[in-house]
Amino acid sequence: MPAAVRAPHFVRSFERGLAVIRAFDADHPELTLSQVARTCDMTRAAARRFLLTLLDLGYVHTDGRMFRLTPRVLELGYSYLSGFTLPDLAEPHLEQLVAQVRESSSLCVLDGDDIVYVARVPTRRIMTATITVGTRFPAHVTSVGRVMLAHLPDEEIDARLARAELRPLTARTIVSAESLKAELLRVRRQGYAIVDQELEEGLRSVAAPVRDRDGEVVAAVNIPVHASRNSMDSVRRDLLPHLLATVARIEADLKVTGPARAASPDSERRR
Repeated sequence: MPAAVRAPHFVRSFERGLAVIRAFDADHPELTLSQVARTCDMTRAAARRFLLTLLDLGYVHTDGRMFRLTPRVLELGYSYLSGFTLPDLAEPHLEQLVAQVRESSSLCVLDGDDIVYVARVPTRRIMTATITVGTRFPAHVTSVGRVMLAHLPDEEIDARLARAELRPLTARTIVSAESLKAELLRVRRQGYAIVDQELEEGLRSVAAPVRDRDGEVVAAVNIPVHASRNSMDSVRRDLLPHLLATVARIEADLKVTGPARAASPDSERRR
């Protein structure tokens, strides 16, 4: 936009300072004063003032001829990135997933012995009860709960199963602690969970864990579907690859942002 049509509040010098920072990129990690001036379409004198100011602030280093950015420039974006919660970060990826598979998808975290929905992108109603952010279910009967439980230490799994109320919600619900432990170990080995009509008749759900930059499982993403429209084979063939790709994209973002607050404010207050 030409400078003549900028709003009265516009600070031209600030724009030019940011242009100097953006002049450096992967293809041009080091630049001379003349190269900066040419790239930013400014005089050598102006480029020199901006570079020396950035040098004084610690954002630029020079050997006397070549200039390059320092790691301190990461601070400029860190405040924004570190303010992201995991639901904020995951939601665009969930929207993309829902557009691909035309089924709902949610992000859940483990809160005590329950899972809590912290982000959800619906496509159609799939259960009798309306699922919203903040909805809770017993972890052991859900696909998201099982992938998170499966990656806990064995002794913690045993302790959770010992206190869990393993009552049949449907005719298919696993109610044996021994059988559930075996299922969790299988989920751990394969890297995903499919729960077939154990929480509600007619509902199948597939889920995969989300790991942070340290490899710790901090959440899980699921795709719930009608059993009448989706066989177990079709869930694995048609939905699982998209789910795993989505989780990989979320994890890639987590590596950039660092630890993200996983839970919603409501679930944090319940802890």
